[in-house]
Amino acid sequence: MSPPNGGLLAAWRRLVASHRWLGSLIPWVVSIGSLGLGLATLFVFRRGLPHVSWVVGYLLFLWLLLTLLAEVRAPLEKRGRHLVVGAGEYLVQTLCHGLLLFVLPSYYFAATVTSPNAALVVLLAIAALLTTIDPWYRAPVHPRPWLRCVLLGLAMFAGLNVALALVGMRPIVAAVAGAGLTGIGVAPALRRPGRRDLLPAIGRAAALAGVAMAAVCIDPVWVPPAPMFMARAVIARDVVGLEPVDVVDRLVNSARILNWGSLDAYTAVYAPSGIRQSIEHAWFRDGVPVTRITLAAPVMGGRREGFRTFSRRRGWHPPIAGRYRVDVVTTSGQLVGRLAFTVTP
Repeated sequence: MSPPNGGLLAAWRRLVASHRWLGSLIPWVVSIGSLGLGLATLFVFRRGLPHVSWVVGYLLFLWLLLTLLAEVRAPLEKRGRHLVVGAGEYLVQTLCHGLLLFVLPSYYFAATVTSPNAALVVLLAIAALLTTIDPWYRAPVHPRPWLRCVLLGLAMFAGLNVALALVGMRPIVAAVAGAGLTGIGVAPALRRPGRRDLLPAIGRAAALAGVAMAAVCIDPVWVPPAPMFMARAVIARDVVGLEPVDVVDRLVNSARILNWGSLDAYTAVYAPSGIRQSIEHAWFRDGVPVTRITLAAPVMGGRREGFRTFSRRRGWHPPIAGRYRVDVVTTSGQLVGRLAFTVTP
């Protein structure tokens, strides 16, 4: 008498053989289920900052698995153990997926929709989706090793950037260090199939690390200062006791501002405990820089409501009508947030 499990497995195989569409449907069902569980975790269980130990754990496991897979791939494929190699690659894909979902909320809240740093959030979201939906991953990504390396690098950089900031590094230092460590970390993935010599792969990884670090240093505006983000931002007549007074709407009349004589940009910036970051308020009118004010007190991390501070602009002279914005930026050039308002005639 055959065991029940064996009978069920045989019946399932016969069903798939007679209805071939079931075989192609299974990967989609598994992927959509995985995506649903990931989104549930994302929106229900991960409302706060990610815990640094989990991020580091993901990164270490991912790097160790990547290194092991690079070392044993050629011998396993030579012996025909393609299933073991495929299982290792799937585990790498799953770890990238989990890491991306784990840190994606931090980037979402740190990014500004109307700035270049939103592009990185879009890339991370696309990478998370690709690593979740197996049929999509297999079609464009699996046959292209370079694209797999790009997805791997995105996941590692996203995790390192957040993890280093959570242990107290300033956002720009975390971004530059994360870029460099990512370049070194993907060295196993840069090895030529069947090659035992690590030196060429290390050389390519070092060059990649240098380019990545230089890119972040030259134009840091593309990287959100995750997990730092702007908790609140308003324009007001005055700030008393670190609370805004007479908050203005998106539209404010010129006569009202001229009567007040000054206008305050009030911001509350949240940062993890241990971070000390100087910020500036850059005022613009119709896209033209008006003034740049370095705030006296640097942001101190660890406050639930955010570190509250403000800048005051005096000396308003007619005509003052126009579209205004105030960019909250770190002294290294990363955009923390933006508030906009319009002054009517």
